Amino acid sequence: MTQMNFTDKSKKTLRVALVANGKYQSKRVWHKLFQALRDEDKFYLTKHHPDVVISIGGDGMLLSAFHMYEKELETVRFVGIHTGHLGFYTDYLDSEVDKLIADLREDKGETISYPILRVTMTLSDGRKVKARALNEATIKRIEKTMVADIKVNGGLFERFRGDGLSVATPTGSTAYNKSLGGAILHPTIQAMQMTEIASLNNRVFRTLGSPIIVPRGEKIEVVPKRLGQYLVTVDNKTYRHKDIAKIEFDIDRKKIQFINSANHTGFWERVRDAFIGESEE
Repeated sequence: MTQMNFTDKSKKTLRVALVANGKYQSKRVWHKLFQALRDEDKFYLTKHHPDVVISIGGDGMLLSAFHMYEKELETVRFVGIHTGHLGFYTDYLDSEVDKLIADLREDKGETISYPILRVTMTLSDGRKVKARALNEATIKRIEKTMVADIKVNGGLFERFRGDGLSVATPTGSTAYNKSLGGAILHPTIQAMQMTEIASLNNRVFRTLGSPIIVPRGEKIEVVPKRLGQYLVTVDNKTYRHKDIAKIEFDIDRKKIQFINSANHTGFWERVRDAFIGESEE
């Protein structure tokens, strides 16, 4: 669901894109925002080169919005409206549309920036496939156990055997990474985290068995040692490739930028609300 408007662009305006999932409540909020922003000279509604992207839905919708505008990360800021289950990327509830509009009127361009992951797949024929992840990327071998050499900054770290590997951003540390036993990192930390997916550990085969956190400027390289079909996920995108020569992960030079409003919820407060809830006295 996208939009266009015909506000006089000669005035100083904030270019705003609205994106929403297909749920009824998200559509309702989209229409309310569309009507309100369309009638003010302060805003220009457009899906092309926006200053601000308003994501309406949940974390999945914001992931989609991120990938819609990932080529414009240096000039666009994101803000999320939550219309479903608790989300880590959503600062406003669906009942706070008026509050969001009021905050946008007073917007001074302040941002909160989080690192993202750069993924480079090199196929056996030499072709390269590049992608960016806001949450995480994973690699798995489809047919049998995956065997791969793990290199950090070009040096061999371990030979992995198991179902696969996940490499997450700090923002994504609360998602799939957490279910794999990874640590939760504050999203401003400039690092990535690799966790093993069902690694094979016994007297013959051995891996570290613990997540590793690699800082910005260093690279993780996964070199599969067996031919076959591989499944690579990058956030909500899925790639299937035969005979991957290697896949590299590092922190991208670009970041995702969120609007820094008074409504922005602290990260640890979000973690508590999502996983712990109200404490008992």
